[in-house]
Amino acid sequence: MKNLKLSSQQSVQLDLQFEGETLLLSAFDIEHNRIFFASSANVIYTLQLPLSQHLYEKGVPWSKALLSSEPEPIDLEPGDSIVAMDYLIEKEALMVGTSSGCLVLLIMDSRMTELIGRVEGGVKSIASSPDGALFAVTTGSGQLLVMTHDWEVLYETALDPQLSDNVFMDDMDGSPGNGFQSSISWRVDGKYFATLGGVHDSSSLQKLRVWERESGMLHSASNSKTFMGKTLDWMPSGAKLAAVCDRRAENKCPLIVFFEKNGLERNSFSIDEPAETTIEILKWNCNSDLLAASVTCDQYDAIKIWSFSNYHCYLKQEVRYSKKDEVKFAWNPTKPLHLICWTLSGMIISYNFVWMSAVTETTTALVIDKSSVLVTPLALSLMPPPMSLFSLKFHTAVQDIAFISKSAKNYMAAHLSDGSLCAVELPTMDLWDQFEGKEFGIGTCLSELNLGAFMHLTWLDSHILLGVSCCQATNCSMSLREDVLAHQQQKHANNYYLQEIELVCSEDSVPGSVSSSGWRAKISNTLSLEGPVIGIVPNPAKRSSAFVQMNGGSVFEYTSNMSTMRVSAGSHSREFDSAYGFPSSCPWMKAVAIHDKGVMGSLLFGLDDSGRLHVGRRVLCNSCSSFSFYSNTCRVTEVVSHLILTTKQDLLFIISIDDILHGDPEVKFGSYSSSQNQGKENKEYVNIWERGATVIGVMHGDEAAVLLQTNRGNLECIYPRKLVLVSIINALVQGRFRDAMLMVRRHRIDFNVIIDYCGWKTFLKSAAEFVSQVNNLGHITDFVCSIKNENVINTLYKPYISPPTLTENSTGQSEGSQGFGTENKIFSVLLAVRRALEERMKESPERELCILTTLARSEPPALEEALNRIKVIRQLELSGVDDGRQRSYPSAEESLKHLLWLTDPEAVYEAALGLYDLNLAAIVALNSQKDPKEFLPFLKGLENLPPAVMRYTIDLRLRRYESALKHIVSAGDAYYEDCINLLKNNPELFPLGLQLFTDDIKRRQVQEAWGDHLHAEKCFEDAGVAYLCCSSYQKALRAYRACGDWRDLFIVAGLLKLGKEEILHLANELCEEFQALGNPAEAAKIALEYCADVARGVNYFIMAREWDEALRVAFMNEREDLISDVKDATLECATTLISEYKEGTEKVGKYLARYLAVRQRRIVLAARIQSEDRLVNDADYDTVSETSSRFSEMSAYTTRTAKDSVASISSSTASKSRDIRRQRHKGGKIRAGSPGEEMALVEHLKGMSLTASAQHELKSLLKALVMLGKEEIAQQIQSVGDHFQLTQEAAVKLAEDTMTNETVDENTHTLEHYVKKLRAPHHLQALCWQSKVLMPPLQGHRNTGG
Repeated sequence: MKNLKLSSQQSVQLDLQFEGETLLLSAFDIEHNRIFFASSANVIYTLQLPLSQHLYEKGVPWSKALLSSEPEPIDLEPGDSIVAMDYLIEKEALMVGTSSGCLVLLIMDSRMTELIGRVEGGVKSIASSPDGALFAVTTGSGQLLVMTHDWEVLYETALDPQLSDNVFMDDMDGSPGNGFQSSISWRVDGKYFATLGGVHDSSSLQKLRVWERESGMLHSASNSKTFMGKTLDWMPSGAKLAAVCDRRAENKCPLIVFFEKNGLERNSFSIDEPAETTIEILKWNCNSDLLAASVTCDQYDAIKIWSFSNYHCYLKQEVRYSKKDEVKFAWNPTKPLHLICWTLSGMIISYNFVWMSAVTETTTALVIDKSSVLVTPLALSLMPPPMSLFSLKFHTAVQDIAFISKSAKNYMAAHLSDGSLCAVELPTMDLWDQFEGKEFGIGTCLSELNLGAFMHLTWLDSHILLGVSCCQATNCSMSLREDVLAHQQQKHANNYYLQEIELVCSEDSVPGSVSSSGWRAKISNTLSLEGPVIGIVPNPAKRSSAFVQMNGGSVFEYTSNMSTMRVSAGSHSREFDSAYGFPSSCPWMKAVAIHDKGVMGSLLFGLDDSGRLHVGRRVLCNSCSSFSFYSNTCRVTEVVSHLILTTKQDLLFIISIDDILHGDPEVKFGSYSSSQNQGKENKEYVNIWERGATVIGVMHGDEAAVLLQTNRGNLECIYPRKLVLVSIINALVQGRFRDAMLMVRRHRIDFNVIIDYCGWKTFLKSAAEFVSQVNNLGHITDFVCSIKNENVINTLYKPYISPPTLTENSTGQSEGSQGFGTENKIFSVLLAVRRALEERMKESPERELCILTTLARSEPPALEEALNRIKVIRQLELSGVDDGRQRSYPSAEESLKHLLWLTDPEAVYEAALGLYDLNLAAIVALNSQKDPKEFLPFLKGLENLPPAVMRYTIDLRLRRYESALKHIVSAGDAYYEDCINLLKNNPELFPLGLQLFTDDIKRRQVQEAWGDHLHAEKCFEDAGVAYLCCSSYQKALRAYRACGDWRDLFIVAGLLKLGKEEILHLANELCEEFQALGNPAEAAKIALEYCADVARGVNYFIMAREWDEALRVAFMNEREDLISDVKDATLECATTLISEYKEGTEKVGKYLARYLAVRQRRIVLAARIQSEDRLVNDADYDTVSETSSRFSEMSAYTTRTAKDSVASISSSTASKSRDIRRQRHKGGKIRAGSPGEEMALVEHLKGMSLTASAQHELKSLLKALVMLGKEEIAQQIQSVGDHFQLTQEAAVKLAEDTMTNETVDENTHTLEHYVKKLRAPHHLQALCWQSKVLMPPLQGHRNTGG
């Protein structure tokens, strides 16, 4: 669904050497990009084509960019002439055949000629094989010769054995009208070649023959037909051959026929011209998608170009020439859309075509086919050509069209091959369905002008056209003003003009009809240009304005009825806005309207031949194959919001215009354009299922569809998730809930998008409007059933869209949630929808079912409220009153079945029981297909119980224990035991039980039962309080004794009024218990306070190492013997601690030395492994033996790639943690050489630190020693303890520092160095157990000074 548009046209005039000399033949040199022409004067002309677009990019005219070497005459015998020519790649020379049969080799670089030989009957055609190894020659005597490039004849055979013997030598005089005519065409792989030959006579029958390359055997032959001339060409793809059948004898126009390799005819088509028309040349382009023919008519000659799709041939272009020009042509063998034509007089014309999408911005397909334009609005139907809704018929072939939609009207302009202009006014697209199957004849505009070669037809406004005319100096269009023509004095042959055409319609259009009469056209402005124009697009942000792109990518803005700049090749960079221009020529160019920070503007996109998509000077994508735009409104004049493009890797991207303006989307395309991303699921793009498919159009607004066309011609309409979500969000922002709901349902989007985009609390304020707009209870029911607590904007659709930035989000949500009393999304939204249904929708059975759905889907389900509503309906039915209200509700059975379908039937049954309505419960059970043998006996049993007991029984079944307790209490004293059992089985009910019982005796029994429960749960202190509340002192005594609270225990003993002996006995037992439990300090207090045993108390304090307290009690009671005992114990303890701290210091040194040795060895081994470039694979350390895994931990010390190192470090860290846990389970034993030895050593060093209790004991011991006059011993133990603590802390700090380093420094990573660092004043302040008085002089001075 595309049209072939003429992008640029350039021409150059060859300086022929002789008067009356004409150009006859041409040949291409692909390697050097040059073309050779042979003239009637036997002169070879060489035209060097530009090797690249480099000169074009600088604006140099084509005529100046071409390099023409000196003509090369070929010395032939008098009367001999060149009749065939081809370029031999292997020889880098021209092979020329003459009418007398000479084969001449012309080496162009050295300008040497060589006579290869002579054939009888003259040469008719020469064709070199695609690989250049062979060339074939046909002669006037009907012979076929195949030769190598060393001039060795491989084989010679007759083209047509039946005719060759009848060809007389007197007919072989070399004249073009007599003799045996033939042509040759090779298949692209060189394995076969085809010939077409016979006596030059329109009535003679000929056969198309296919020959094998190696053997020269005839492979196949077609049926005898009347072929026209020497028109034969094998499609470069090798699929079929094209030839022309002469049907003048049948008074019909020529027929182009396609043959297969086996000689069978595949298909054909007529060129739709008069019977006298002839076809001189027939050629495929190198892509095999275009077929061009040189057609000779009565009044003119023409080059016709056809394309093929869906088994239909389309005439896409027709370029007319004067009869005297006798135009010939050749396709560029390397550029499929480059056509080179030449006339007899030596005028060389180059045409550059481009494929343009035939789909307009309004998604209307306008496909050019011959003299018709096939019109199909794709928004109504995806109808691929050649089918169409209706067609517009013109009097001759259409070359270019332009379309505009403005003010609810549609206008189309067409430029025809005869130079005339046509204008058509179409009604609004809503009325086009009445035109189905019709064909409308379109007349031409009334005007004296003849546009001639006119390109880039573009609408500026509904009555203003803009285009580019290209006239040759010998035949300029009479439509140009005389002052403009007078200004053109250049020597080159190309004159380019930017022409503004004003259209005026003298007749009023009939509404709802196609109008094409009464149009007048005149040129209102002409602007001379010095170079070709690549494209023109209207400026959507400015009225009657357009962007014009010159060759090279420079762009300027043209505005109607305003003074415009004069363009020159040297003024581009100075006068053109660099923001609009492109770095290179972009045949596909579009301008779109954008909003950037509140300012309306235009953004220009361009796609060059290399697949680079440009946005101004930026390159957005390097492998783009097609692009289009999407606007979230249905009007194409509105601002676009997204760019849609396809890449050569068959990926479809959708990019926001905001990302293009303010983001960096180039990075995205760079990462996804490589082939390694093929097949991977990614939400940034869509994988196109068929290779080569391109975007031809986009449906805007709520349609949000992308139209793709495959290479086969099929049309596909896809709905990318991103575009669909954009359209839904646009509808939500505009408050169009109904449209949003329809799109969500159509595209199967999660309904929660409607709620979550602006926040569910904001939706609560719009719930009523939502219900009113949707106004479809079925849709609302589906919506209600889909609500979930998940925010799909932040989860499911996060890759596609970003949540909105609401400045008043928190305020709006807090206000919107008033009256709902919960932070639960499902509950709040369904409550709001339910209220809206009750307020905005009329009462109906459907509304009631929808309300029941909101109750069933609530969280938690409001089943009791739903059953109450069903209960009301049932009561209405039982009342027997036939009023309007009853008809507004569904039946109770239908409502109940609906509720059971929505939720768990067992839950509904339990909810019915919870209402204590046994009849309703029985109905629910019957409709939920429960077994009557199960529920009927249960319900009958309930019916026979007293009401309170029935409710108690139901509450127990439903585990509603609070309600059950209330009901069983209300049942009376007969059920008091059941009440107590319920409390014991559910202890959380005890507080409620105390409130329900008013009798003191029962309250005490409840409290005592509560105390028993707490005592059983080992909550002894709470149990004691409970026992005290009910005056159960013996149980309270046991409870406090069990929790070790001896103070409260003696209080309770006082309440029990125990005797002194009983208290003394109790105190002795407690002393023994506390001592056995390892708490001698508490035993000492009991012994002193309740046993009056000082010696026993002091001994307990000594056991608890409470030295200062033991001394205090001994001195208080003036017991010298006890003072002596304390003194001896302190000295013994000091001696023991000094020995332990010294031993501990030595152990710290040994552990640290071992750690540093292990660490150093691992670092050296890791460096060795790394230097040898051996990678250590990750291993599961749980499966490796601890004694044989010396290398398993190396990943923690070896540098790797990012992916492997993370896994290795995490694995090794987890392994070390497991090793440490194992060692703890084994009693802290460290095994030398084990994988976890390093971490175990560090953990062991940390575990050797002084605990808080040890520091408290040290401080108490120091004070006691000083009080007993043992100052030197106190100083000694403080010094040893201080040294041990500093050494341990320094060792831990050193180990932690070396764990994070890859090296161990022998000078800095030493224990002595770290001890000195920790002896700083701010570190010494942390040793709170020490006494400043007992510190050494230097240390104390430093600390005081600090």
